[in-house]
Amino acid sequence: MSEKLQKVMARAGFASRREAETWIEKGRVKVNGVTAKIGDRVDEDDKIVVDGKKVAAQLKSNHERRVILYNKPEDQVCTRKDPEGRPTVFDRLPPIKHGRWVAIGRLDINTSGLLLFTTDGELANRLMHPSAQIEREYAVRVLGDVSKEMVQQMHDGVMIDGNMCRFTDIQHFGGEGVNQWYHVVVLEGRNREVRKLWESQGVKVSRLKRVRFGPLFIPSTITKGRFQELPRKDLDKLLKVAYPRAEKPKEAEPAPR
Repeated sequence: MSEKLQKVMARAGFASRREAETWIEKGRVKVNGVTAKIGDRVDEDDKIVVDGKKVAAQLKSNHERRVILYNKPEDQVCTRKDPEGRPTVFDRLPPIKHGRWVAIGRLDINTSGLLLFTTDGELANRLMHPSAQIEREYAVRVLGDVSKEMVQQMHDGVMIDGNMCRFTDIQHFGGEGVNQWYHVVVLEGRNREVRKLWESQGVKVSRLKRVRFGPLFIPSTITKGRFQELPRKDLDKLLKVAYPRAEKPKEAEPAPR
């Protein structure tokens, strides 16, 4: 059965759907030697080439889906290449023969913690889409006095950059003096949303770490700068979140490692 070209490229981990559409519009993609256009559909036997690089090999039905969990340090950026020469989260990831690692969301340079990568761009798109309503939990150290009224306001919602932002859960985890730890949960993970919500209450965030994405918590055994390939049981949990209506993904399950 044929599928849209950009969807197939995304599932192969070669690009996100949006990136693939841009490449198609710019004439960088060919199918069976013919320059592709938006709306083209392909099947497993079609030969797809981007900038002269063949990408069809990994599109077969036995394509192996992989997901890794990475503990991001504070000093790394979530881009493939940084014009300022700063280290990126992709620098320490394991090499792969086909496709590339696609980040499932991102964390800013001053935020550490759980970051997921996959070879399946379609899976990444599903998990990042706002309609998925996936919980992201953060451990936050704040500097300043926090009142019950401030906590309630962040629960109710604050208009930030034209969007209504809120924490769906706020739990106090103790601390010393004016430095207090909280765990907070957001559903969409907009750019710097956690920091901006606290700053809207006149409170400064001094440490921020993501500890959970959906059903997955960061293991204590994965120290900063290290990664772990998801075991089968955790991958299954993630797939249930991405395909909530018992809709099955195209690829075969990963081979045991």
